[in-house]
Amino acid sequence: MIRRSSIVIAGLAVAAAAGLAVAARAGAGGSAAAPRSSAASASASSPAVRVVLPGRPGESARVSDSDKVAAPDGSTYNVIDTTFVQMMIVHHGQAIEMASLAGTRAGDDQLRALAGRIGAAQGPEVAWMRAWLRDRGLPESDPGHDHTGMPGMQSAADLTALAGLSGPAFDRRFATMMTAHHQGAVQMAGDVLGGGSDERLREVAGEMAVEQSSEIRRIQELDLAA
Repeated sequence: MIRRSSIVIAGLAVAAAAGLAVAARAGAGGSAAAPRSSAASASASSPAVRVVLPGRPGESARVSDSDKVAAPDGSTYNVIDTTFVQMMIVHHGQAIEMASLAGTRAGDDQLRALAGRIGAAQGPEVAWMRAWLRDRGLPESDPGHDHTGMPGMQSAADLTALAGLSGPAFDRRFATMMTAHHQGAVQMAGDVLGGGSDERLREVAGEMAVEQSSEIRRIQELDLAA
């Protein structure tokens, strides 16, 4: 389990990834692969909403603020936590989709292996986040969320173009897109680390930030020059 000292490390990872994102945008000339503004940050500035909580057998339902809700296990969570989980499920889903392409299209063995690790790690995280929502009686998605505007989220055209490549051309494009995608995830994790209420979720977000920052460094260390 991540301890408080590790959450501090995650905070440093968020700051480092932010610097990498600036460098990536400068080097890529503002390409579509650059992280976009944080949708989760918008939720962080939104006021809490009123929610109806069902009572125990024989008890009446009660109304509470969404930033003061208690889960069945007694932990508390707020709208920042909920938004992060709902949106990160979709965000992870795209990373898994991209990683799966590398299995048959990547030319670099190390890149293919790294993509395999990304998919293997994020699949269980998606399952955990779905369980987090289910345990709290929350929907997996919110119609009000703009998934295309999430930091680092790649467009449908980006994914189609990636799927049409192979060998070194695929490797270079994948590296650019996954780096931006990971930088976006680290940015979103920073929202939870800064304003979330669920301590366990903050630990998970910290783990994501540390691991994905490490994967960004591994991608950058690969020799993918033409």
